[in-house]
Amino acid sequence: MPLGSSQTKGGMYTGSYTADQDTMTFDQGKYNRIKKRDANGYTTSNVDVTTKTDAFGNAYTSAVSAKQMDTSDFLLLMLQELKLQDPTKPMDSQNMMNTQMQMSTMQTNMTLAKSMEKLVASYSQSSLSNATSLIGRNVETYDVDDRGITKAYTVTSVETIDGEIVLKGRQILYMQDIIKDKDDKVLAYDENGYIYGEDGKKTGQKIVLKDKGQVALDKDGKPVILDENNEEVKDHTYEYTGQAARVYSDELTTIPMSNVGKIFS
Repeated sequence: MPLGSSQTKGGMYTGSYTADQDTMTFDQGKYNRIKKRDANGYTTSNVDVTTKTDAFGNAYTSAVSAKQMDTSDFLLLMLQELKLQDPTKPMDSQNMMNTQMQMSTMQTNMTLAKSMEKLVASYSQSSLSNATSLIGRNVETYDVDDRGITKAYTVTSVETIDGEIVLKGRQILYMQDIIKDKDDKVLAYDENGYIYGEDGKKTGQKIVLKDKGQVALDKDGKPVILDENNEEVKDHTYEYTGQAARVYSDELTTIPMSNVGKIFS
C-alpha cells in the first residue's frame, strides 16, 4: 500500500496511516491502537476492553467498561459476540431477544431520564419566577430569637442553591418608635436610647426606653429625654408620632423556602 494512503476494511473507512519508513510495511495493530479501534475495525474510543489469554493461547475479552456507552456500543458488542461465539453452542433466539429487550429498556430509560431533566429544569425556572414576587415582602420563619420571638425578614433577593430555591433577606430585629423634632426630622437613636446628631455622633442626650425600641412617655405624652448627667430635659421639642419603623440586621441571611412559615406586607 502506498505511503499516506487510505485503507478500507469491510466497507468501513479507516483513515490514512503512514507505513514504517524502515520496513515499508503497514502495521495494522499499530494503526488500530492510534485510531482506538479493535482488531475488526470497530471504534473503541468510548470503550475500554480488557483481554486475557487462555491456556491454549487464545485471547478472550475479560472485561468491558466505558464512561459513556449508548445503544450503538451495545449493538457492536452484541455483533462481536455473535462473531466470536462457539459454533457448537450458538446463542439461542431467547438470549437474542433478551439482549434486544435490554437494549430497548436502556434506550427508554435514557429518554425518560432526559425528559425528567427537562421537566425539573422547567419546574425550577417556574418556581424561581414565582418566588421573585416575594422580593420586598416580609416573611416569618419557624426559628425564634433569644427572646422567644419568631424571626422575621424582609426579602431582598431570590436565588437557587443546589437546585433549591432560597431567599436572601435582612432580619427585622425590632420595631422602633418614631420620634420627630420641631423641624419634622426623625430623631436618630440606638437600642440603648443614645441620641445621634446629623454628623452621626452622640449628642450626649438620651431618650428613655421602656423596652428595645419602645419610648417612655411623660404625663403629657411627650418622650422622656435625659441630659449628660441623666437629668430630665423638660424644654425639648421632640414629639412622639405614634408610628414605628423596622430596625434591620446589617447581615444578609439565607432562608430556605421550606423554612418560611408566614408571608406578610
